[in-house]
Amino acid sequence: MAISALSVPRHVAIVMDGNGRWAKKRFLPRIAGHKQGVDALSACVKACMVRGVAVLTVFAFSSENWNRPSDEVSGLMDLLILALAKQVPSLNTNGVQLHFVGDRRRLSKKVQVGLVQAESSTAANQRLIFNVCFNYGGRWDIAQAAQKLADRGESITEQSMDQAMALAHVPDPDLLIRTGGELRISNFMLWQAAYSELYFSERLWPEFGAADLDEAIAAYSARERRFGLTSAQLGEPNSPFPAKRLPDA
Repeated sequence: MAISALSVPRHVAIVMDGNGRWAKKRFLPRIAGHKQGVDALSACVKACMVRGVAVLTVFAFSSENWNRPSDEVSGLMDLLILALAKQVPSLNTNGVQLHFVGDRRRLSKKVQVGLVQAESSTAANQRLIFNVCFNYGGRWDIAQAAQKLADRGESITEQSMDQAMALAHVPDPDLLIRTGGELRISNFMLWQAAYSELYFSERLWPEFGAADLDEAIAAYSARERRFGLTSAQLGEPNSPFPAKRLPDA
């Protein structure tokens, strides 16, 4: 089936797992796998744009990753700075709007400034919204949203929480992909993924390419998303569909 004939998800989220195992298989240091993972991510961004995906959200560094060996954490921070310098100009030229989602307080001032500059320079772009979750956790996101509402004296409801989440600027993900063969979402987008279609790939992230993305989209396209309704209700003209809209969509 041609990709044009498939139902392309508007928002794709990815847990990019397997960088360390990719490096270990090749007797390389773990950071080499992360570097190769950046190249795979660059290719994935381009593939999403070609296929008409409107939002791509990736899990780049979790709040639990601080517990990894200090040299790996340091290497990841250096890799982020290098990626900002190398990738942002190209992303900007190709119409990608960047957002870095997560708790920035633990990041160095240099990294924080780089994130702000990347977001500012790409803010007007509309071809693809690209969220990089860095020092992010789904539980952190829920807690910060609840605290935000409490500080403002607002009632905590599903709607108010939805609007206070760190990813409130985009609709919830239609398709959540995890690479590396693990069958869990590891504290990623716990609130937003309530009705996401899940797809698990055996492919290690540095090896994940356009063909693998197409397989995930094909699997997504074959599923019926009911959102708690029956199949018959989905065909009704006024059936509810709990999705947020993108700005100016």
